Amino acid sequence: MPVSARGRVVLGGQDHGPGMVASRAMDAYRAIVDKRDQRAFLPRPLAEETLRCILTAGRMTGSSKNREPNRLVVVRDRPRLTALGGLSRFGRWMADAAVAVVIVQTERHEFDAGRCAQNMMLAGWAEGVGSCPAHFPEAEVARLLGIPADLEINRVIGFGYIDPARAAPPASVARPRRPLDELVHWDVW
Repeated sequence: MPVSARGRVVLGGQDHGPGMVASRAMDAYRAIVDKRDQRAFLPRPLAEETLRCILTAGRMTGSSKNREPNRLVVVRDRPRLTALGGLSRFGRWMADAAVAVVIVQTERHEFDAGRCAQNMMLAGWAEGVGSCPAHFPEAEVARLLGIPADLEINRVIGFGYIDPARAAPPASVARPRRPLDELVHWDVW
């Protein structure tokens, strides 16, 4: 990958600015196929640089008609994380996350929120940070975090350093994926 004198990525003869710094090499395909959702984290905060990388990946996500509807509420406060985890029996693990990122939208657009979530989770994975999305009752999340009623809560994602003692997939999901031939249809159904 060509790099400018300032260490920035150069594509098509153009320096692509500070957003494309060639400081870290990552195989995107490997990150996509190796990433697993993680719900067990070590009890330590994320490094500021790592959190900034994750949030930048969300900020740089493309959006429909470039409307940029995503806003990010970053929750690091332990009592709030605990309260968030208490909003759903399926999201109790959120109380142990280092950070929760709530994707709030100025206009509802599921696809844009999903892209943003995946970008942040993959950026975290590349930094050794596990993550998992969780569903919580939107109205209760809005009350807890002071999110105005005219905004849409779309996703809540927990992030944290992976606990190696609990990193193996549970037996319920430790199965191979369906073969490509079962999922892909060529030219017609």
